[in-house]
Amino acid sequence: MQPFQSYMNLALLEAKSAANRGEVPVGAALVGPDGKVLAVAGNQTRAACDPTAHAEILVLREACRMLKSERLSGCDLYVTLEPCPMCAAAISAARVRRLYYGASDPKSGGVERGPRIFAHSQAHHVPEVYDGIGARDSEELLKSFFQERR
Repeated sequence: MQPFQSYMNLALLEAKSAANRGEVPVGAALVGPDGKVLAVAGNQTRAACDPTAHAEILVLREACRMLKSERLSGCDLYVTLEPCPMCAAAISAARVRRLYYGASDPKSGGVERGPRIFAHSQAHHVPEVYDGIGARDSEELLKSFFQERR
């Protein structure tokens, strides 16, 4: 068994890049079973004029394209903010093995808060969920981003 290695630093870099582009600073990294990084992305909803262009959705799409499969069994997702209900449902549909996220999202979360997508009987797959990974850095980035806009 290999020791745990976090890839949250990659997700945080993507979140910072998103903030620099004027996007809500959320970043994600998807890692394959072998520890190889398959995809990284930050939010692109404004640039793409697409409300579904969340970081999580973007990395799921890219990894599925790379692997030529709609299933990402054995893959781990690192995201700086608790996924929203849309992203949580996509994570379930993709059969992601583990979800690691940083900051909780009391307003729009869909995992620990809000509708708790993985707790529903309709969830086809429930990943292992680990929260609080890099939470402080994620929270500071989000707070700073929104304070600058007020």
